[in-house]
Amino acid sequence: MKSDFHIHTYYSDGVFSPEKIVDTAVDVGLEVIALTDHDNVLSYDVAQKYLKTSGKKLKILQGVEINTLYKNYEVHILGYLMDTENSDFKNLLKIQQNARIEQVNQIIDLLAKKEGIKIKFEDIKKQVAEGGSIGRPHIAKAITNAGGTSSVIEAYAKYIHDDSPVYVARKTVSPQDAVEIIYDAGGIPVIAHPHDIDIAESLIKELMTHGLRGIEAYHRKHSPACVEYFSSMAENLGLIVTGGSDFHAPNIMNGQIILGKNFVPEWIYDKLMQEKKCIDMA
Repeated sequence: MKSDFHIHTYYSDGVFSPEKIVDTAVDVGLEVIALTDHDNVLSYDVAQKYLKTSGKKLKILQGVEINTLYKNYEVHILGYLMDTENSDFKNLLKIQQNARIEQVNQIIDLLAKKEGIKIKFEDIKKQVAEGGSIGRPHIAKAITNAGGTSSVIEAYAKYIHDDSPVYVARKTVSPQDAVEIIYDAGGIPVIAHPHDIDIAESLIKELMTHGLRGIEAYHRKHSPACVEYFSSMAENLGLIVTGGSDFHAPNIMNGQIILGKNFVPEWIYDKLMQEKKCIDMA
């Protein structure tokens, strides 16, 4: 089945509504998608409700992307098909949301004290759907809107990085905890875009002891050689391979919508579903 297992909506740092994602996915010929917003799962029910009333044909999988920190590395853990009512999973999302709010409020305070840039929490919160995940892109946009910088890119360069005097790292859960909680909730934990992490192989092996079941080998940042490297690693370690566009917004430079444009082999969906059966039977 033609698929895309890594998609963001405006419930985190994407620009499209879940309804718009459904429409776009159908328009580009996708048959199955996973919504993987950062640290929340709110878009899934909205998309499913719209799908039922629209009459469109599309399969939507429950997904999530958990942002974690490990030894100064930002490690993203994708989760698929977990029980979102599982108490530990719900608590995980609560911890992550609280950490986001705390980080944003601390950065707002430092921006005012050290840079004279005054933004309000509401200026950031209103950029996402109700209950959605606020984060760095929203802070950068609020800084720019307040006249603190001339562009979002400049806001990132000056303020949204570890060496900035106004930046505060988010107090997230560890990737080990994220993997374990997703797995214990009946889900499939997968490490996202591992090319971003230069300790990927050792970390993947470590996370396998906590329940990691897959590697996102197919990603728009991954070259063919990178795809081959992580696909071979997955095979050697007995892990499944997943992939997706990591869609956030249309490409402004050329007007393209890249949703589903990243080549994801059709057999990946079958492997994902087989893995879910194995986890359920364990």
